[in-house]
Amino acid sequence: MLQPRAIVKIADNSGGKIGRIFKVLGGSKKRYAEIGEIVVLSVQKAEPRKGVKKKDVLHAVVVRQRKPYRRADGSYIRFDENAVVILEKGKTDPLAGRIFGPIPRELSEMGFHSITSKAAEVV
Repeated sequence: MLQPRAIVKIADNSGGKIGRIFKVLGGSKKRYAEIGEIVVLSVQKAEPRKGVKKKDVLHAVVVRQRKPYRRADGSYIRFDENAVVILEKGKTDPLAGRIFGPIPRELSEMGFHSITSKAAEVV
C-alpha cells in the first residue's frame, strides 16, 4: 500500500537505486498502489554511468510491499521492503535486463510476464 511521497527501492539493474512515488495511476481519486499497479516516480539516487539518472521521471510497477497482500487462496504474503521495477515508456516490459529479489507470482497473472521471467525468485 504505497501512496505519493513514498520512498521505494528500485529492484532492477537500470541504474536507479531509490525512487519517490508522486502519482498512482488509475484515476484522479486513486490514493494507494498495491502489488501489480503502475506508479509514476522520480529517481532520488542513481548509479553513475547507467541509463537512468537522478531526477528522471519514469513509470514503474510495484513488485513488493510491506503491507500484507491477500492472495486468492486466502493466504497472505508480505515483504521486508517496498520495491518497484522501472518500465519502458508506454509498455509493460521492464527497462532493465535483471530483476533483483523475490517477485510474487501474481504479477504474471496481471500481464507482467517479462518481469517474472527475468526474476531470479518467484514466490
